Amino acid sequence: MGAGWLFQPETIELAVAALALVAATVLVFGWLARVVATVPEEDRAWRDPPPPWWRWTGWCTRPVAAWVGPLVPRSVRLRLLDRLRRAGLEYALTVDQFVAGAVVAALSLVVLLLVAHAPLGPPRTALLLLAAGAGAAIPSSWLQDRAERRIRRIETTLPFYLDVITLAIEGGANLTGALQHAADSGPPGPMGEELQRVLRDVRAGRTRADALRHLAERVRMPAMSSWIAAVLTAERQGSSLGPILRVQAEQRRTERFLRAEELAMKAPVKMLFPLMTCIFPCTFLIVFFPVVTRLVDEGILG
Repeated sequence: MGAGWLFQPETIELAVAALALVAATVLVFGWLARVVATVPEEDRAWRDPPPPWWRWTGWCTRPVAAWVGPLVPRSVRLRLLDRLRRAGLEYALTVDQFVAGAVVAALSLVVLLLVAHAPLGPPRTALLLLAAGAGAAIPSSWLQDRAERRIRRIETTLPFYLDVITLAIEGGANLTGALQHAADSGPPGPMGEELQRVLRDVRAGRTRADALRHLAERVRMPAMSSWIAAVLTAERQGSSLGPILRVQAEQRRTERFLRAEELAMKAPVKMLFPLMTCIFPCTFLIVFFPVVTRLVDEGILG
């Protein structure tokens, strides 16, 4: 054949297609690099560190946030901001960054599906849409789980913080000093972070009552709302805070004990399904296997 195959029409078309693909790839990546370079750097000097996913994908979520941010409706933005606040991420992520993370997660899952499905050919459109929807739902589910875990931790540590605040007030400190003492000496966690934020709001010029009301709005927990309402009512009426806070701490401790009892009563019901599907069949197999084997050997079965 010689070198004549180089000048065949099929070879020339294949080479032209390959060159066109390489040129298009270079142009696309060059355009993306130029767009990324035009996105201004974010000043995070006063913000908390972002969660791992947003930290790992920051090189692409930053430009995506600049693109999709203006497309987020105001109602969705307010709802996402409230969810970020409940999860304690108000100073770590913006709404645009969270939406960009969901978009990147959806695209990542689509790419993984394309790579995994490549030996079998291109996947169906419905499967691609399902993968994109699942990827976009992962950050939302993670945010909901984080908010629920945070609320449970606050419910667990609230009685201890109320005890510390009560002891500080009975020792002669005012409410702001008692909150500061509880935030400094309490165990690390979301409750201490919320108290620190209340103190920051007070130092920034907000009244103590407004800062506490804002705390109740952020947490949205009946126990927290009850405690804040009792404190504000006592301050407004000029009553002594010590006995009121001690009663509140006792109530919160009783509620925690009752909640633990409720969870203990639900445990057998939750264990019923794995018992019926996993443990009981194995137990019956171990118990009846020798009996069935003996009956087969004696010719009764089979």
